[in-house]
Amino acid sequence: MSTAPSILHLLELCKLKVVSLIMITAVVGMLLAVPYLPNLLLIIVASLGIALSAMSAAVFNHVIDEKIDIQMSRTSRRPLPQGKVSRNQALIWGLFLGVFGIGLLLVYVNLLTAALTFFSLIGYAVFYTMYLKRATPQNIVIGGAAGAAPPILGWTSVAGLQGIEYALLLFLIVFIWTPPHFWALAIHRHEEYKKAGVPMLPVTHGLQFTRVQILLYTVLLFIVTLLPYLTGMSGVIYLVSAVMLGVLFLGYAIKIYREPENPKIAFKTFKYSVNYLMVLFVSLLVDHYLLITFGAVS
Repeated sequence: MSTAPSILHLLELCKLKVVSLIMITAVVGMLLAVPYLPNLLLIIVASLGIALSAMSAAVFNHVIDEKIDIQMSRTSRRPLPQGKVSRNQALIWGLFLGVFGIGLLLVYVNLLTAALTFFSLIGYAVFYTMYLKRATPQNIVIGGAAGAAPPILGWTSVAGLQGIEYALLLFLIVFIWTPPHFWALAIHRHEEYKKAGVPMLPVTHGLQFTRVQILLYTVLLFIVTLLPYLTGMSGVIYLVSAVMLGVLFLGYAIKIYREPENPKIAFKTFKYSVNYLMVLFVSLLVDHYLLITFGAVS
């Protein structure tokens, strides 16, 4: 009879650092959806529902990837490979989180957000983790749609489909950001992915090809991040932030391309990309409320 896992090990399955970044994009989506501060209770409940669903997807990812995780030093000390949580315990935990999270959205938010969250969970936990990750080097590109959904989920929580075209801009930013973000890590860990038999782009097409793709996607990301300003969604504060952050990201991408012998630059780029997305979305929020404040004053 297996012993009950500790709450710390269960929480470790939830990828809380990843979920925290997801929730920044979701909450920003909520706050950008209307030209005023949304109901605080709605924000809290919607955030909890989306976060629990994201945690559920992360748990199922751990379960499905257990054999891969055992073979990679980055993941070999996770609770499942270490035997600190059994597969059945993890499955029950993931199911509980998913049902509770989507249930909250269904009962207290709206059907649209609950349905989109459910499809995002399935997209990541099943379609990406079970199939795409093992089937194609474009796994992170196609599967990135699930990871880019939180801004839309946040938006629909507050505004439904009203102004959804702006939420799609936020989705597009995260969608285009995902490949250079993850491929930088894949370059850093390419030997481990090769050993585990995961067809990440550096494994199937080589490191130099991946460096080119990172650079091209970063250029595209720079262009896409200008769209909120060009469409009138945001103002000058966001524009300046997007340009500065984008130039720094391009600098990292160029360095990856021009310094293939530098073993540390890929991981530095990966770490910067996390901060990049967080600051970019916070700048959207700051810009939004300053526009509202000064607009109201004028």
